[in-house]
Formats: sequence, structure tokens, C-alpha cells
Amino acid sequence: MSDSKEVRGEATPRGGKRRGRLRRVLRVLAVLLVLIVLAVAMLLCNPVRTLATLEKVDDFPLYVMHYRGTYLFDSFVEEGIEWAPYQKLYKAVNPDACTSFAAPTPDGDVVFGRNLDWNHRSSLLLFTDPPGGYASVSLVDLYYLGLEGLQEIPWSQRFVLLAAPYATIDGMNECGVAIAQNAVPERNTPRDPNRPTLLNSQIMRLVLDYAKDVEEALTLIQQYNVEFVGPRGHFHLADASGASAIVEYVDGGIAIVRDDGPWQISTNFLLSEEIKPECWRYRIACQTLKAAQGSMSQEQAMDLLKAVKQNHTVWSVVYGLSTGQIRLAMGQDYENVHAFRLGMQAGP
Repeated sequence: MSDSKEVRGEATPRGGKRRGRLRRVLRVLAVLLVLIVLAVAMLLCNPVRTLATLEKVDDFPLYVMHYRGTYLFDSFVEEGIEWAPYQKLYKAVNPDACTSFAAPTPDGDVVFGRNLDWNHRSSLLLFTDPPGGYASVSLVDLYYLGLEGLQEIPWSQRFVLLAAPYATIDGMNECGVAIAQNAVPERNTPRDPNRPTLLNSQIMRLVLDYAKDVEEALTLIQQYNVEFVGPRGHFHLADASGASAIVEYVDGGIAIVRDDGPWQISTNFLLSEEIKPECWRYRIACQTLKAAQGSMSQEQAMDLLKAVKQNHTVWSVVYGLSTGQIRLAMGQDYENVHAFRLGMQAGP
């Protein structure tokens, strides 16, 4: 009996030690689980907050979304992009596309007007404010994110909207820099092996995120090769000071066409080439701006976009480069113009 009691007396502490070790292990695992949950929550917080802002504002359809946090564009700025894996994601469509112009207003603003003439419908007005970059607003063609034609975007497909900053079509940043791209005939695009490469939509993102004026935009653009998705294009730039320029890729080099008056117009031919084909939209825009002595309000700018619209005009947008005002008509519905505003940087 005494031996039996002695054995039981020794067994109890060992069992207690095992239970104590188990409790400590469970506490450590619980702490690790909490840390993992917190880390995942932190990683998912901004994407979830971003996707939760999606709002449909027009049945064309047009959506609006406010991007929360970073979209890691700085990695592309440093390294560029390898085009081959993305090539099959895109298709070349209608090359007779788009009109843009920059002009001063009577009250001291500068308007940047732009028609997107394309074959797609679903569009997104995207507000971004990246760490280390300028806040901006841009228009995105949702076709390039695989969301074309959706009248409602379910949560199960919203995750692709996190790539929206990389599908920029035109836009304006808080410094008053605007950029758009219009299709032009194909030419020999320069290729410098010592420079990183960005897609044309990423060149526009580069300008919106990092350029405070046209001169900085030109400097940035010339540091990169550009790979065009679909038709070749030229970039139209303008800023709140009234400066404007068009960047074209011809003969293996870059040509910069400066504004030679109070306004500048871009359609679908190369302004740097000596022979310039007739373009009725360019002609009407010139006549209208000359008649207005180069000055027009946001409302007049929208009227001009209406005058040069085509049957396949997706959107007409007017950016106020000093005020941050945005007027946007979808699907040639000029009786239903949406108004938005981007907060602008305070002047010097």
C-alpha cells in the first residue's frame, strides 16, 4: 500500500507539468494566431475599404471608387514591366479614337477636355491618393479589367478593381496636371535597353502620381520605354499654368510638340510630321477655339466635346486644372452631366 501511494504521489506532479506545458503552448499558439489575424487584417484592411467604396452613378454604366492606400506602383517605376506575359490580355480595337484639347477659361482656370471614342461601355472614375505620390482622379476602361458590360459588379469579381490604377485612360492630379492618350498611325517606337519599360497606361499613371507640371511630366516620360497596348498613341499633357505639350514616338525617337498659342488640340494624326491629314474633329475644334479667342468655360468645353463626338464616344470629360472640378457625360448623354471634384494643392 505504501508503495502504491508513493507511485501515485510521483505521478501527480508529472501530469501537472504536462498540463502546464500544454497550457503554455496553447497560450503561445493563441498569441501567434492573434498576431496572424491582425497581420492579415492589416493587409486586407485597405483593399476591403477600397472595394467597399464602389458606387454605381450611371446606368451606362459608370462607377466611382476611392482607392485606399498603396497600389505598389513604385516597384514598376524602378523595374519597369515585362510585356510578354500580358500581351494576350489585350486586343487592338477602333483606331479612329479620341479628341483632347487644353484651353484657358475666362476666370483664370485651364480646362482639359477629352472624348474617349472606343468600343467599350463600362467605365470607372477612380480617386487615388498613394503614399509618396500626388492624389489624382482618372478614368478607367473596365474592359481591360475583364468587367466590360456588367451593370452590377458582385463582390466575387471586385478584387480585380484593385488593379484599376494600372488601367488609366486619362486623368488629372492635385497639382493640376492632366494627361490623355489618343490613337495615331503606327511608327517605329524607340527602345533603349538601358531604360525600364512601362505600358502606355502606366506612363499615364506615372505622370499622375509624380509630375507637378508639364515639364516634370516630360522629364519622367523620357526616362522610360513605352509598350503600347493596341494602337499606337501620343500623349497630350497640360497643367494649371496653361502649359501644354504632346509627346509622339516617331522614327525611333521622341518628338515633343509644344502649344504655340493659348490652346492645343490633339486627335488622331501626328502633329510632328510635315504631312497632316484632314481631321474633321480637329478642324471643328480649331474653328471653335478661334471663334472663342481661345477661352472657354467648362460648359463651353463640354459643348465642344459634344460637337466632335462620334457614334462610339464612350465618355466626354472636362477637367478644371485649377479648381479640380470634373464634368463627365457618359454615352453621349449631354443632358445628364455628372459633377465631381478633386481636392487640389494650395497655391504657392
